[in-house]
Amino acid sequence: MSGTTGRTDEGRGRLGSKLSGLAVALGCVLFLGGFLWGAVVYQPYTVPTDSMSPTITSGDRILAQRVDGADVQRGDVVVFREEAWGNSPMVKRVVAVGGDTVACCTDGKLTVNGKKIDEAYLPKGQDAELTGIPEITVPKGRLFLLGDERSGSLDSTAHLAEAGQGTVPRGNVDARVDAVVWPMDGMLARPTGFEKLGALSSPGPLRLITAALVVGMLLVLGGAAYGPVAKRLGGRDRTPTEPARVG
Repeated sequence: MSGTTGRTDEGRGRLGSKLSGLAVALGCVLFLGGFLWGAVVYQPYTVPTDSMSPTITSGDRILAQRVDGADVQRGDVVVFREEAWGNSPMVKRVVAVGGDTVACCTDGKLTVNGKKIDEAYLPKGQDAELTGIPEITVPKGRLFLLGDERSGSLDSTAHLAEAGQGTVPRGNVDARVDAVVWPMDGMLARPTGFEKLGALSSPGPLRLITAALVVGMLLVLGGAAYGPVAKRLGGRDRTPTEPARVG
């Protein structure tokens, strides 16, 4: 009986070792794959000003998905460069695209194509009246951008007198902001006020990448911990006991 039990325990030990090795291997694939996927798709930035407050504040670390400017939609928060604005990375919100007519304000609200936009992302107690925008038709292939903190943002409204009336070519967009990762505010809220004008951009794969990293890490840690735990438990099971004496 003792020999049979020993062989059974040995078989279970080998199976457990194989499963733990498989868990570690799968975990490494998920973790490294998620890390590489994220590095290819996303670019981190540190935001130096409060022009996008309260959505993004000074010192925040953001992750922006590398996208083609042609894929940008109304309501997107984008990272772009514009030579006439200093040619350094800037973060603003797209409020109108080529062919749109934008103005401010009607009943304290920004209008795009004659429709009043509910901008829930503006600072509490602030409305769009802080920004005076004459009626402008955005040229094809260009974007009109505003900061969420309208009172102190150097955005399209600061360049209305220039060629293009403050608009920026789509090709100048480097990335679309998906999330604030430090502090951990998470994914940006959907700009639902623009839904009446057309489809919004879909979120990037950040949640899937995060899930791959977390699951991969748990599998690696769990698989690596199996050996010591199993050895300790097996040692306890094999602790000899003194047979009971009769008589």
